[in-house]
Amino acid sequence: MATLNVIRRWALRDKMSIRDISRRTGLARNTIKKHLRSEESEPKYPRRVSSSKLDPYAEKLATGWESRQQNRGNSGAL
Repeated sequence: MATLNVIRRWALRDKMSIRDISRRTGLARNTIKKHLRSEESEPKYPRRVSSSKLDPYAEKLATGWESRQQNRGNSGAL
């Protein structure tokens, strides 16, 4: 997130107060303090594992696609 980099730049390089940073970003002062104290450069969010609506039909779709490609040969036409 670019927000963390902006917060650090304003606080460390531009010597802007936490209150001013809070006003500009719309984040709470405690959140600004937390980001300045943290070691990580960007928060790590766990990836969502979700199934697709097409998952039950994936095998059938793949075999149908392959058979269509074989029937066309090398013509390259869609």
